[in-house]
Amino acid sequence: MELQLALDLVNIPEAKDVVGEVQDHIDIVEIGTPVIINEGLKAVKEIKESFPSLKVLADLKIMDAGAYEVMKASEAGADIITVLGATDDETIKGAVEEAKKQGTKILVDMINVKEIGKRAEEIDALGVDYICVHTGYDLQAVGENSFEQLQEIKRVVKNAKTAVAGGIKLTSLPEVVQSKPDLVIVGGGITSQEDKKSVASQMEKLIKQEALS
Repeated sequence: MELQLALDLVNIPEAKDVVGEVQDHIDIVEIGTPVIINEGLKAVKEIKESFPSLKVLADLKIMDAGAYEVMKASEAGADIITVLGATDDETIKGAVEEAKKQGTKILVDMINVKEIGKRAEEIDALGVDYICVHTGYDLQAVGENSFEQLQEIKRVVKNAKTAVAGGIKLTSLPEVVQSKPDLVIVGGGITSQEDKKSVASQMEKLIKQEALS
């Protein structure tokens, strides 16, 4: 089980500061969609160059031109690139094919996918590396979470690794890790905390304990 730090509301210097603080306790740094909108793929490149021992995920949320966008993100240094589960199979196939050429991985984000179990099964057959349940920011605001959806995809996904994102905090992490996802994605649960390093360290411990049990 790995821990991914999602960076959304930062610029490149702020991103470097946050990652510098918690780098010993995380496995993957996510350059969030808002950061890529503001800073471009340069943000991916700079974080990868500054922290070469960490994997970097580019949260492009690809909906079309899968192969091309994966190629560009890979060239910038991304290790993992996101595609939306709501897109068509051809886009996902193109992304997977290009990722194999580039030596990178594809994470499919299931945000706003209806019939999530059925779609997860279809996507699992396309050769993606991760399938991620994700409660978006707007739904988190009204109290929703991804934990039940995680259990639903765990039942059907046979090949890909599973991931969970959306509003995960130190207090809710024990419930999340019980479902044994391969990847836990945390944003504000770390970045909004006063002592980011301490919270990331506690999260890392919980994840490692569960992985051993």
